[in-house]
Amino acid sequence: MKVHLQVEGAPDRVRDSARQIAEAGADGLFTFEGPHDVFFPLVVAAGETDLELMTNVAIAGPRSPVHLAHSAYDLQVYSRGRFRLGLGSQIRAHIVKRYGSPWGKPAARMAETVAAVKAIFATWEGQAPLKFRGEFYTHTLMPPNFNPGPNPYGPPPVLMGALGPVMTRKAAEVADGLLMMPFNSARHLAQRTLPALAEGLQNSGRAAADLQVIAQAMVAVGSTDAELAAAIDGVSTLIAFYGSTPNYRPVLDVEGWGELQPRLNALSKTGDYAAMRALITDEMVRTIGIAGSPAECAVAIEKRFGAMASDVCCYFPGYRPSAQDLADLVGELHAGRVLA
Repeated sequence: MKVHLQVEGAPDRVRDSARQIAEAGADGLFTFEGPHDVFFPLVVAAGETDLELMTNVAIAGPRSPVHLAHSAYDLQVYSRGRFRLGLGSQIRAHIVKRYGSPWGKPAARMAETVAAVKAIFATWEGQAPLKFRGEFYTHTLMPPNFNPGPNPYGPPPVLMGALGPVMTRKAAEVADGLLMMPFNSARHLAQRTLPALAEGLQNSGRAAADLQVIAQAMVAVGSTDAELAAAIDGVSTLIAFYGSTPNYRPVLDVEGWGELQPRLNALSKTGDYAAMRALITDEMVRTIGIAGSPAECAVAIEKRFGAMASDVCCYFPGYRPSAQDLADLVGELHAGRVLA
């Protein structure tokens, strides 16, 4: 299984972070659209390493498909074909209140964004004139002086992040790859994700081989009791944050923890993050996230995702694993040893 790790987004830390990820033996690195730009760090990382690069994810709604296409195309050229464009929808509150953009029909809008970006790529590749007309976007003008021409490394793959069945179906219908949301569990994957994935492929007439599936995991890894406790605390805090969001309640529901969601939501509105974290048990961490030594984490990741995913993106929220633990985790995942 290929392993991708999150690169530090702060401009003055990207270079060292990218080098550390390469030294750990990872196959690729990805950015998260949080306190820093999602594209800029990949420009720096592309010049520092030969790793695969991915936005995970760039929020699509506030951006024009043309902006996305240009950023992706240029990164594909600069990295010599190592870039993948990962797109996500975010939730209503962030789109409206943080980005100041309109909200509505998120799955349909995401699918149309992917289709529009691909149509723009096709025009630049000389395959078809630009005549894209959708419900949300219209792209019919691409004069020669705005057309970069064929990409020497081909257009980059376009991936979609998804959690629920509707978004997952859309990703399976139109995208080159599915980025499975890290707030997840084995039971949720079996009951909701995989059926929706199969339905989307059937709707589009595609085979499973036509869609790359990339797993994502919140990982609490440590070789000592103290390291593991700090790691579990970090993952617990992120699980509490995700769990406070109504859109993510289905993951809690399938595990029998649905009544926790409104409690977390109420606490989030008062800013009582310590109380939110206190509601997350170690069982929840091991069910929704991954926890243990490097070898134990690798086994858990393989067991949960190995049959469906070719790659895994590992998050280490709120803490930093030691260089040795990171290298050991990557090595174990590359070895693919799963205990019976």
